[in-house]
Amino acid sequence: MSARSERALLGVAALAALAFVASFFAGLGWGDAEPPPRVVRTAPAVPEPGPSAGRVEVLNASERAGLARRVTDRLRDAGYDVVGFGNAPGGTPDRSVVLSRRGDGDVARALAALLRIDSVRADSNDALGLDATVILGADLTEPDGRAPVP
Repeated sequence: MSARSERALLGVAALAALAFVASFFAGLGWGDAEPPPRVVRTAPAVPEPGPSAGRVEVLNASERAGLARRVTDRLRDAGYDVVGFGNAPGGTPDRSVVLSRRGDGDVARALAALLRIDSVRADSNDALGLDATVILGADLTEPDGRAPVP
């Protein structure tokens, strides 16, 4: 075979190999560039209030900064409509208390049970539009009985 024929045969073999490699990658889908999947982010679901849920305010009478905010988050997770939180006017009581603002006191008792507060008192005030007021004292503990809520 002449040198020219060998080069032509080698060229044909190279083209065949190139065509084979191209068809392999085309079969993998490299030639069909698909857009990446679209990520859709949604807001977390708001829990539906439970049977004991109600309109509540949370007031921090302890000396622990941010306590009302942390308890508010816990109550909202439990389905309560916490419409206000902040610092309680006045001194720093040692004992926490839940005030029943209207109705039969079911909401106040449920709050007290959830937060492990022993004291529930009736202090009706329909003008506030609340079912209960939680006043946080120095005695407030975690639900598992550990030291006071940080």
